[in-house]
Amino acid sequence: MDSFSPFLDKFYDPLMAGSIDGTDEDPHDRAITRALTATYKCNKFVKGDPKLTLFVARLSPKTEEKTLYNKFREFGKIKQLRLVRDIVTGFSKCYAFIEFEDERALRNAHKDAYKMVIDEKEILVEHEFERTLKGWIPRRLGGGLGGKKDSGQLRFGGRDRPFRKPIGMFTPSSYSSRNKYGTYQTYSGRSSESETHRQKRNRDERDYHAHTRHRSKRSRSRD
Repeated sequence: MDSFSPFLDKFYDPLMAGSIDGTDEDPHDRAITRALTATYKCNKFVKGDPKLTLFVARLSPKTEEKTLYNKFREFGKIKQLRLVRDIVTGFSKCYAFIEFEDERALRNAHKDAYKMVIDEKEILVEHEFERTLKGWIPRRLGGGLGGKKDSGQLRFGGRDRPFRKPIGMFTPSSYSSRNKYGTYQTYSGRSSESETHRQKRNRDERDYHAHTRHRSKRSRSRD
C-alpha cells in the first residue's frame, strides 16, 4: 500500500487485523496466533459473482428470507439471496449473502443499507471477503473482521472497526516493513483530524486496551 488505509482491502493479515492501527508486532490473543498458521480454502460450492455479493450480518434471529429480499430489492435487482441457517436446527445464524444483478445496485445497497434497522436490529453490511480478499481467514479460525468488545476477539480493518492512523511515531510519508511473522505492515504519519474523529479514536482505543488487558489476565490465569 502506498498510503494509509483504514481498511484491509488488498490482503488479509491476522496480525494487522488484531491491532487498532495495524502496527502490532506480536499477537495479543491466542486466536491471532492460531490464525497466523491457519490455512483456509474457500467453499467450492459457493456460487455467484463475489464482486456483486454483499455480506449482511447482525440480523435478528426472527428475520426471514422474504423480509431481507423486500428490504434489499429497493436498491436494485437481486440475483440470489442466502440466509445462512444451522444445518441441524434450521435456525438462522443471523447473517446472509446477497448477490445483485449489477454493480450499481451493489453500491447503493452497500452505501444505504449499512446500519439499517430490520426487525429491531441494526445490521452490518460489508463486501464479501471470502473470495475477494487474498489470504482471508474466517472468525472461527481466529480471523475475521469487526466483533464486539465483549466477544474477546476484536478485529480491525473492516467497515465496523476501521484502522486508526498511527500517532506521533511515524513520518508523513508512509512506508512498509516486514514483521517477524513474515507479513507486511504499512505505516503513515499523523494528519489533522476533527474533534469528532478524535473522540471516536479515543473510545476505540479504550475498548482495544481494555480488551487486551482482559485477554492477558485470562492467559495468565490459565498458565
